[in-house]
Amino acid sequence: MAQISSITRIGTSEPFELQVSRGQIYLHNTLFKYGYNPNIINVEETIWDGGGIYAYPSSAVAMTVTSASGATDSGVRVWVYGLDTDYVEVNEEVTLNASGTATTTQTFLRVFRAFVSGATAPAGNITIANGGTTYAQITAGENQTLMAVYTVPAGKTLYLSSGTATHGTDTAGAYMTIRFMTRQPGGVFRTSVKVDVTGGELLFPFTYPLWLPEKSDLEVRARCNKNQINAVSATFEGVLISNG
Repeated sequence: MAQISSITRIGTSEPFELQVSRGQIYLHNTLFKYGYNPNIINVEETIWDGGGIYAYPSSAVAMTVTSASGATDSGVRVWVYGLDTDYVEVNEEVTLNASGTATTTQTFLRVFRAFVSGATAPAGNITIANGGTTYAQITAGENQTLMAVYTVPAGKTLYLSSGTATHGTDTAGAYMTIRFMTRQPGGVFRTSVKVDVTGGELLFPFTYPLWLPEKSDLEVRARCNKNQINAVSATFEGVLISNG
């Protein structure tokens, strides 16, 4: 079946980024992650819905999906995306039961995205957790996780092309210190980018993309210099290229 081309009548090519998004570049996939944390004070936290420093499972486990509104959210459907014990991409859709919970049959070593997949929006916050630790949260009204957290799947390399950081206050003298943290397999989290933001947005393109090999973790963290509540958002994007 022929595919409609977005090449102009005069031009002979279209942007590489558009071709990747359209699936026209073999073994290439786009990545865009957006995180938001409305309650950062003067203690460093990850930019995600759950608050605090994000915790990673030590082994692949089943996830329990739970609505804070209980039975009110019976029938709500949720897709959970992440990686299995071999760092292979996996996903599963669950439907909340009469008590507002569901447990995945798939086990997850990483969870980095979840969203409401059906026509019914939940009334309460939805957590994706195991053993009392939350690995993702869908805040009521968002219908999608907002987590600047990602792990590179097995067999792929991430080339990070840009990132943004936004500080949602203009209080005199207040600023956010924001860190892009990366951890390669068997290593510790290291600061890859560190910036200060005062009541605005910073955009930092990587002219030469940052290279992250398979199984690397990436997250964004922030801390305020003052004891006050701040809203902080962060994004990062790039291209995932299969290793072979």
